[in-house]
Order: sequence, then structure tokens, then C-alpha cells
Amino acid sequence: MNPDLPSRRDDPVAVAFPELQNFSLVLGGPLWQLLRKARMDDDAGSLVARRIVLASAIIWLPLLVLCAIEGTLLGGVDIPFLPDIETHARFLVGVPLMILAELVVHQRLRGIVAQFVERRLVPAASMERFIEALRSAMAWRNSWRVELALIALVYTVGHYIRDYIELDTSSWYATVGTGTGTGTGTGTLTAAGLWFTFVSNPVLQFILLRWGYRLLIWAHFLWQVSRIELDLIPTHPDRNGGLGFLGGSAYAFAPLLSALGAGVAGMIANRIFHQGASLAAFKLEIVLLVTMGVVLLTAPLLVFAPKILAAQRQGLREYGAFTAEYMREFDRRWLRSGDRDGEALLGTGDIQSLADIGNAFTVIREMKPLIFSRAMLVQLTAAMLIPFVPLVFTMIPLEQLLDRIIGAIF
Repeated sequence: MNPDLPSRRDDPVAVAFPELQNFSLVLGGPLWQLLRKARMDDDAGSLVARRIVLASAIIWLPLLVLCAIEGTLLGGVDIPFLPDIETHARFLVGVPLMILAELVVHQRLRGIVAQFVERRLVPAASMERFIEALRSAMAWRNSWRVELALIALVYTVGHYIRDYIELDTSSWYATVGTGTGTGTGTGTLTAAGLWFTFVSNPVLQFILLRWGYRLLIWAHFLWQVSRIELDLIPTHPDRNGGLGFLGGSAYAFAPLLSALGAGVAGMIANRIFHQGASLAAFKLEIVLLVTMGVVLLTAPLLVFAPKILAAQRQGLREYGAFTAEYMREFDRRWLRSGDRDGEALLGTGDIQSLADIGNAFTVIREMKPLIFSRAMLVQLTAAMLIPFVPLVFTMIPLEQLLDRIIGAIF
């Protein structure tokens, strides 16, 4: 067990399996160690406000200062800094949400993973493989090679992606068609644009790519667990054999979905306010974004579908045989024989047992291979669409919207 982590002697599961105590997709890796030494993070991942302030001071505040010096804060170019909604949405909404997601994911996933042991879903014969899956996930999380590769990626591929999606007009970070110096596309970078290109945007891309890597670790861990023998419970009321708690993992990533939505909503807002586009023109992009986000979080849970279906088949077979035997005895005693040991039919425990068996058999028949529900899909979709709500006002005048609301109420 990592001696730097706090003790949890009151938790018998953590004591018996220290790997569970150390499990976290967030608290590890060279950057986390650096932030921890700088007292910007701790062993509980709770210093969120400090990290948000630090991120804003690095990626947004210098842009504000440089634009003020260059005279592009409110004018001087087609898109000044303050009216650039995309930049503020990405740096002041998206990045803080991704940092906040670290705390939520850390707190929720550790408890979710512990339930594999707490609910005794992992039998003793499979425990070593389960612990090995935990160790493998933590080794992936702590890899310094991966973080170096992500940094290299944002300064190579990430640079060209930004060139591809930027607006084709003069802005606070680049003047279009005025030269061929250091710049993006056919434009020349301003001082603020240099900071944006080589500091602010790479930081954002690194945070985003590191979240993608964490999701990959989580998916690989779930896949490894799905390959071991699990002691699922066909009659569990969650209709997932006892694995229904895994659905909570998708909710933990909801702030990340909102961050992605904020970035895209900001980009669309710039097109609407600076290029005369309409929100309706981006319907396909929004649908694709929501679909990709929801699939990204729910697809890893599909690896347990074969296990759940196998548990259902076994449950139907075993409970079917047990039910058949019970029904024969029930039929013989109460319908085919007069020997009832003096017990009255009304109020007999046999009737209650018969109902209980029927309920258990119904639960098995209603088992679902998909751990996520319709309500979960709706909530994840809502988390991603929330940043787009202000853009709805660009399609419907405020007075008309108020008239509709008042008409609906009264």
C-alpha cells in the first residue's frame, strides 16, 4: 500500500485489499506528483479550487493582459478577445469542469470498484486476477511515458487540428492574410496568439487527451474484470445480476460531458454571432457530439452483457428445476391429497413461498444485459446539452419565448 495515502483502518475491505484503497483514475502520474508537491492537489483530490485558479492564471489571464496591451480586447480586429465566446467557454467553463470531474470520478469510482468485493461478486478463486486488474490499471495511470507522449501529441497533431477549425477572419490571436511569419493558416500570430498557440491551447488539449486516456484505462479494467469468473446473482432486484451499481460510473463522468458540450457550444456561438450562422445549421454536429459522448461512457459497460446473459440462462435452468419440484409437492399436498397435517389453507406459509418463488423467477426472466437505463441516457444527454441552452435564444426572440412560457402556464 502507498504509505503516502491516508489509512482507512475502519474499512475492513480496504484493510484486506489495499489495492482497492489505492485505486484511482486521477491520483497518479508525474503531473499529479508535481501538483501534489506544489500543494495544488492532495491525496483526496479535493483541492479543486486551487487547480482551477492555477489553470485560469496560465491559460486565460495572460491572454486578457496581452490583448489589453495590444488593443484587441474590445476592438481593433474582427473578433476581439472579450466577444470571443469560444475562448471563454473552453478556458473558463470547459477546463474548470474537467478539473472538477477529477474529484467526482475519484470519489465515485473507488467506491464502485470496491463493491465488486463488498458484494462478494468476485469469488475467492478469481480474487488474484481481480487484484491484478487493479494493479494493471494503476500501472497504466502512473506511466510517465504516456504523459510525455500526450505532450508531444498536442504540440504536433494538436497544432494542425487547431489550424483546421479556426475562424477564417482576423481576430485577437491572428491577423488573416497580412503576412507569412509565424502564424496559423495564412495569418500572423499576435503576442496573445503566440501564448494561445504554445501554452493555452496545448494545456487544454493535454487535459482533454489525458481524460481520454483515463477512459481507456477504465474500459480496459472493466474488460479485464469481465474476463474473470464472477459470482452473479440471477435474482438480484437490479435485474443485472448484482452489477447494477456499475451504472453509477457513467454518472461520475457527467461533468466531463458538460465540458465537451461547452467547448462545442462556444465554437458554434462564434459562428452565430461573428459569421451570421444559425443554430439549426449545426443540428447534425450536436447530435453526433451527444451520441459520441454517451457511447463513450456506456460502451465499456457492454463487456458484462455476456456474463449477465449467462447468469440469466443458468438462473432460469436452476430455478426452473427448483420451481418444478416445489410445484409438484405443492400440488400433491394441497390438491391431490387430504393429508395437510391439520393446517388450514388460509394463511399457510406454502402460499407465501409459492409467491416468493414466482417473484424470483420473474426477476430472472426480466434480467437485462445492458447495465445502463433509459433514465441514465437521458441524464447524460442533458449534461452534454446544458451548454447549448443559451444558444436557443438566438433562434427564438426573448419576448416570443416569454409569451410561449406564459401561455403554457396560464
